[in-house]
Amino acid sequence: MYLKKLCVSALTVMICSVPLVAQAENHGHKAETPSFRTTQVSDQILLLQGKGGNIALLKGEQGMLMVDDDYKSLSPALTREVAKHGGLEKLTYVVNTHWHGDHTQGNLALGEHAQIVAHDNVRVRLLTKQEIRLFNMVSEPYPEAAVPSLTYDSTLTLHMNGETVKLVHYAGGHTDGDSVVFFTNANVVHTGDHFFNGFFPFVDVDSGGNVLKMAQNIEALLAELDDETKIIPGHGPLATKADMKAFHAMLVGTAAEVQAMKDQGMNLGQIQLKGLSDRWDEWADGFLSSRVWIGIVYASL
Repeated sequence: MYLKKLCVSALTVMICSVPLVAQAENHGHKAETPSFRTTQVSDQILLLQGKGGNIALLKGEQGMLMVDDDYKSLSPALTREVAKHGGLEKLTYVVNTHWHGDHTQGNLALGEHAQIVAHDNVRVRLLTKQEIRLFNMVSEPYPEAAVPSLTYDSTLTLHMNGETVKLVHYAGGHTDGDSVVFFTNANVVHTGDHFFNGFFPFVDVDSGGNVLKMAQNIEALLAELDDETKIIPGHGPLATKADMKAFHAMLVGTAAEVQAMKDQGMNLGQIQLKGLSDRWDEWADGFLSSRVWIGIVYASL
């Protein structure tokens, strides 16, 4: 089920009329499913798509490395997927690209089997009570076994299955703890929620995210990619560099429109009433409306 009607109040983006559980589990922008859809990205890397954020799975003789692990409700299905490639005893690392539950709740099932890796701020946030006001959602502290035990500040490199896996912190885009994961030899990148392919993204301003900073980070990331790079976005289908360029253009273009209206003396409600230009209509595909996206951008200016 897709999110239907969202509303904005002042600088705080709030949701109206959608039940709490549906809000949290539809953050992933996918219909409810008891299983995962699998796409072969490279010889050793799979894309798993369930209910929450996209998952990358690196497999080989030395074991498995997983990037993000979906909602808790998908953990039985995720365990079944892992079993196809050797089982939980072969799962060595789980990387969390940021703290949100649609990317980390699987830690509760996998943390006893694999070392969890993330930016320093992810551990801090998972050990404390968090709130996402857009979804009227509260995240209680995770148990110690389900939080990252290996953390980093700027970059971290792991070597596994003949692959060089580089984690890079892109600060202040989606949250304050975002990692982009580069599978260097395969020329594959998992962006976490810095990139939503084809629709307006959720930017967690309350957790240190900012639309303008996200645009800057995406511009920097584009410089690291080539036309052959396969991009696993946080949400949406497997992407190309051209897809990411379109996303960047949307971030820059919509932010410029909101800023221009604000400079004219319009308040948030007036800007939402006027709306964005028609060229951005296709980005409001049912996850976030243009009205909500304007509220997120406004809060970032």
